[in-house]
Amino acid sequence: MAITSAAAAVPALSSLAHRAPIPSISFLFPDSTRPFSLSRSFRSFSLTPQAKASDIEISFFDDLNPEDEAVAFDPPTPPEGFIPPPAFDDGPEETEDEVAAAYEELYGPAYSGVSVLGNDVYVMDSKVKKTSAFGKVTKEKVRDGFEERVVQVRRVTKVVKGGKQLHFRAIVVVGDKQGQVGVGVGKAKEVIAAVQKSAVNARRNLITIPMTKYLTFPHRSEGDYGAAKVMLRPAAPGTGVIAGGAVRIVLEMAGVENALGKQIGSKNALNNARATVVAVQKMKQFQEVAQERGIPMEELWK
Repeated sequence: MAITSAAAAVPALSSLAHRAPIPSISFLFPDSTRPFSLSRSFRSFSLTPQAKASDIEISFFDDLNPEDEAVAFDPPTPPEGFIPPPAFDDGPEETEDEVAAAYEELYGPAYSGVSVLGNDVYVMDSKVKKTSAFGKVTKEKVRDGFEERVVQVRRVTKVVKGGKQLHFRAIVVVGDKQGQVGVGVGKAKEVIAAVQKSAVNARRNLITIPMTKYLTFPHRSEGDYGAAKVMLRPAAPGTGVIAGGAVRIVLEMAGVENALGKQIGSKNALNNARATVVAVQKMKQFQEVAQERGIPMEELWK
C-alpha cells in the first residue's frame, strides 16, 4: 500500500515542477534593436542573447582629431641676461682636503686623529664606546689633565634571599699635582668598571689644597672621618712626603712635596683618605686670615 502511494506521488511532483512559472526579464542595450532576455530559475541565472555581437558598436574618443596630436614644443624665450646654471659635472674636481673638510663639517672630526678644520679630535673620547676582543665594552681614559691612582680594591659580598652577590669596591684618588685632588669610591661586578666609577666619583669631589711656594702646607691641621684621624704638619724644603697609606697618595696626587702626615686611630684606607681631605679643607692661606681679621699680614706673627 505504501509503495503504491509513493509511486502515485512522483508524477504529481513532476507535474508541479513543469507548471511552476519561470519569470524572465528583457531589456535593450544602447544602439540595439533586439532585446536581451534574462531568465531566472530556482537554481541559477542564465543570460540568453537575442542579438549578435557584431550589431553592438562601441567607439571611444570619436571627437579627437589625429592632426592635433602632433604639437610642436615651443618653450618660452629666456629673459635678457639669463645665464644657464652649470651642469653637475662641469665644475672642477674637488681635492681630498676639500672633501675631508666637507665631511668633517657635516659629521664632526674624524677618528683618524687628524682634523682639517682644526677641531679637537679628542672631544668625543669620553663618549665613544669601544668593544675589546672579549666582547666587553671599554672606554678610553678622559684626557682632562688629572692623573688617577688606585688606593684599594676589595671584594665585597651582599647576602640576599637567593644567596650572595659578589662585587668589587675600588678607591681611587685623582689629582693634577697642582693643588686639586679628589677621593672617590665605586662598586661594580668587575674591577675595571669599579675603577671607572670611582674615578668619575672622585672628579665630582675635587677640592683645592692651599700650599706655599715651597709646596708645603701653610700651617698644621688635623681631621677625622669616622674612626680615622689624620694629623698633617708642614715641612722644610727637601723633606719630602713623610706619610703612609692613603694619606701619602692623597698628598702626592695634590702636588705636595714637603709634608709630614700621621694616621691616628683606624687603618681603614677610605676613612683615612677622607680624613686627609677634611684636614686639608680646614687650612687657609695667610692672606685669607689677614683679610678675615682686617689686619695686614705683618701683624699675624706679632
